[in-house]
Amino acid sequence: MTKDSLPWVIPSPPVPALPVLGTAGLFPVNRIFCLGRNYAEHAREMGGNPDREPPFFFMKPGNALLPEGQDFPYPSQSENVHYEFELVAAIGTGGADIRKDAALGHVFGYAAGLDMTRRDLQQQAARISRPWEVGKAFDHSAPCSPVVPASRIGHPEKGSIWLELNGKRVQSSDISALIWNVPEIIAELSRYFALAPGDLIFTGTPAGVGPVHRGDVLHGKIENVAELTVRVV
Repeated sequence: MTKDSLPWVIPSPPVPALPVLGTAGLFPVNRIFCLGRNYAEHAREMGGNPDREPPFFFMKPGNALLPEGQDFPYPSQSENVHYEFELVAAIGTGGADIRKDAALGHVFGYAAGLDMTRRDLQQQAARISRPWEVGKAFDHSAPCSPVVPASRIGHPEKGSIWLELNGKRVQSSDISALIWNVPEIIAELSRYFALAPGDLIFTGTPAGVGPVHRGDVLHGKIENVAELTVRVV
């Protein structure tokens, strides 16, 4: 009997997945990588350096994914949960030490996502030099739109990105303002992790992050890419 033919001793967990716009297929989600402070104005509002510095990454588990159409349940252990709206790159072909000039060939498509953050727990962890997972990697912390194939929209380098909270514009920028663009992010990230098909990369959020409350509705759009609507319950 081979390893592949052995039965699972507990039920195998379902594969997190996103719809793919214009198809009947699903994009299976593996890992979720996130890039911090990748717009200068957001770096300033978080008390960081707005200049171009080496990028830093953190992760959410794949099962933190919340596909559009599902409500975001306000998480426990926090009284200060923030929205962070972002362009998401969906990896279709894996690799390590990917060259910047070859990076876009590894992208299957793009989406709009929210990096939901228990800000109070994140800040508590930062003050005592502990990891961020309790603030960033909790259940349902990665709402995401369907994936739009690059074969349909190309690889966007510019376009407005904005988020509304209950109809009021709270974040507004352009993806051309990314400090590290998508090819650079992929090249840098793949120096540390061998990227795999199904990985998602949240590329950073513009300035204007803030808290949500039960009953709020978040609606964001990235020009010529995707829209995302999420209700907080």
